[in-house]
Amino acid sequence: MTTRTATVEVAAAHAAHTLGTSLSADEFKALFRGHPGGVAVITADAGDGPVALTATSVASVSAEPPLLIFSISAQSSASDVLSRAETVVVHLLDAHDIDVAKLGATSGVDRFAETHRWSRLVTGEPVYHDVRAWVRCAVIGRMDAGGSTVIAAHALQSRLERDVDGGDHGDALVYHNRTWHRLGDHSRIA
Repeated sequence: MTTRTATVEVAAAHAAHTLGTSLSADEFKALFRGHPGGVAVITADAGDGPVALTATSVASVSAEPPLLIFSISAQSSASDVLSRAETVVVHLLDAHDIDVAKLGATSGVDRFAETHRWSRLVTGEPVYHDVRAWVRCAVIGRMDAGGSTVIAAHALQSRLERDVDGGDHGDALVYHNRTWHRLGDHSRIA
């Protein structure tokens, strides 16, 4: 157990002791099933070959400097590589990229078998072609949190294939209640 993991676990135990019992895993999952998340695929290569995973935990933190965070489960087949990679590529997807999202979310498949779908940047990171946007990032911090690791990253380089105008839904891809959704005019309420 790392010092950071021990610190997080001690803090969680202290909170449960002083504030009462914590939610069960099922109660916590039920809360977030109803909280939609944008869909991203994260790729990396720490020297052992490329890995990819689909995530709904990507969030911007700061525009100056340009920082983002995401979390990965220790159960993910990509977690070992992501725990060692110095850089990652975060692919921000829309509904046109559903195949890439499903690929990153499928267990036991070679996510890089179809060589026409991806290539390497000149800096070596694997990147999928024709996605809405991607950003190459330097990992600047990791924090163990329960059975996951939260990764902070500094944006270095990006490509925006399909921009979204202010107030436009842009065919956003959202994961909600264990299913994929496309935002559109039909989903606008204000």
